[in-house]
Amino acid sequence: MKFLLINGANLNMLGQREPEKYGTTTLADIENSVITKGKELGVEVEAWQSNHEGEIVDKIQSARGKYDGMLINAGGYTHTSVVIRDAIAAVQIPTVEIHMTNIHAREEFRHTSLLSGVCIASVIGFKEQSYLLALEGLVKILSK
Repeated sequence: MKFLLINGANLNMLGQREPEKYGTTTLADIENSVITKGKELGVEVEAWQSNHEGEIVDKIQSARGKYDGMLINAGGYTHTSVVIRDAIAAVQIPTVEIHMTNIHAREEFRHTSLLSGVCIASVIGFKEQSYLLALEGLVKILSK
């Protein structure tokens, strides 16, 4: 199996950005741990990040026929991007939404995810561990 891991806006700042919320682990550290865990589970993982909504849409659209599953932490686009939601729905690739923090315990505008309705699952609130839990869950679902 082959998975695409997409990280959205500001996630390139992990390790520096609000460490009290997100910890000190960098995005590179997270990507490396997901790729390593993927190998252990027999899954090839490609990690990719962009701060630009249109680039994220283009990447999702280009994933059709190349990937068996997707993992996405869209960052703030989770709460605002209908076009990312529509791209996920259009490609029909099983996708798991990831959040490092509990979006329901944060500012009210973060309580709503526009993406969750087109994703097969959401993993929230486990900091960097959210990524590994999402990966393991997607592997289990697609292996059945």
